[in-house]
Amino acid sequence: MIGCGGLVLGVLLLLGGGAYLLQRAYDGQVRRIAGALPGTAGRPASGRGENWLLIGSDRRADQPSMGARADTIMLVHLSGRGDRVSVIAIPRDGWVAVPGHGTTKINAAFAYGGPPLLIRTIEQLTGVRVDHYAALDFGGFVKMTDALGGVDVTVTKRTHDPMHDRTWPAGHQHLNGVEALDFVRQRWNLPAGDLDRIKRQQAFLHALADKAMDTRNPIKLDRFVRATTRSVTVDDSVSSGTLRGLAGRLAQISLMEYLTAPVDKPAMKDGQSVVLLDAGRLQQLFTAVRDDRIGDYVARNGAANAVETVR
Repeated sequence: MIGCGGLVLGVLLLLGGGAYLLQRAYDGQVRRIAGALPGTAGRPASGRGENWLLIGSDRRADQPSMGARADTIMLVHLSGRGDRVSVIAIPRDGWVAVPGHGTTKINAAFAYGGPPLLIRTIEQLTGVRVDHYAALDFGGFVKMTDALGGVDVTVTKRTHDPMHDRTWPAGHQHLNGVEALDFVRQRWNLPAGDLDRIKRQQAFLHALADKAMDTRNPIKLDRFVRATTRSVTVDDSVSSGTLRGLAGRLAQISLMEYLTAPVDKPAMKDGQSVVLLDAGRLQQLFTAVRDDRIGDYVARNGAANAVETVR
């Protein structure tokens, strides 16, 4: 499956200044899904800060069967101090234990049991409690990008994507919605494959967030908010008050950082290509998430992804 990566941007509106507009004028357009969060039994205790599970799937007309699995999975941690947002990507091919289904790719959990099973899987893997769930339909992703007049990214080396027959020259790129969609989909001809694709997703996420925050044109902002609210689905505990609180907290944010869950190596399991996670470093990272001390983890491990330039 070819995933699409800008997923979190739809939801970043919930975490950003646009949340104020959402709760006042657009809140009714946000779709809510009942029962997205699993029951309380057996779940980790709440840690410090707040955690959102953000997923996206790439449903395309030319491949209607796609989208049953979670193509992109990110855990977003908002620090309790209100100064930091950490976006942690979990490789969709990560080989993990899925409750009731043995060991398989983590994105299969969504296909087997929807949001509740995916959340249970991630909580079992990380020991981190998921407070809220949000999903982005990438059909609206193109409109979100175009509503802001496109976004800017920087590529370090020329690369060709045979899947979409698109070549990216080295240097600065201004991407419209369709181009951005291809940019975050690419995994072929990237040295680290899906792991480089994650970095592209996060680079795009960073660029779109910056563009949205800097937009002062009310028409562009209105279009962006409308495109976003029509594309995002959240759990039914996300209220207007939740969005107001997020908007207030974001005003204090001084750092947004991007990480990937620690990886051991690629492997073949049951005839399929998978990603083996590094259990030791994974535990260190998510202990830091629970304790709201990701900054200490990054300082020790140099683990944050660079998003200003990508492969």
